[in-house]
Parts: sequence; structure tokens; C-alpha cells
Amino acid sequence: MNTVSSTLGASASSASRATQLALSALLGLFVVGFVGFSHMDVVHNAAHDVRHSLAFPCH
Repeated sequence: MNTVSSTLGASASSASRATQLALSALLGLFVVGFVGFSHMDVVHNAAHDVRHSLAFPCH
């Protein structure tokens, strides 16, 4: 393996990590924003119980 191919591999890995971080952040915002503040009682109560079990302050 030469230095060019190892450099390309490192940059692809960095881009992959950035994509994973962005998708994880979007998923987290969806879970907290949509599910946590949902007006559907079943969905809201399930999210509420999970937040309490994780010691996440919610009220």
C-alpha cells in the first residue's frame, strides 16, 4: 500500500464518520422532538418512561 491509497482511505473514513454523526443527530432530534412531544398518549408515555429510566430531565 502506498501513501496515496492510505490517504484516500483516511479521508473516506472521515467522511463516513461525519455522515454517521449527522444521521445520529437527526435521529436523536426526531426521537426527542417528535416522539417526546407527541400528542398521542401512547407514544408520549412510552418516550416519557424511557427518559425517566435514562435519568433524562423532562419536567
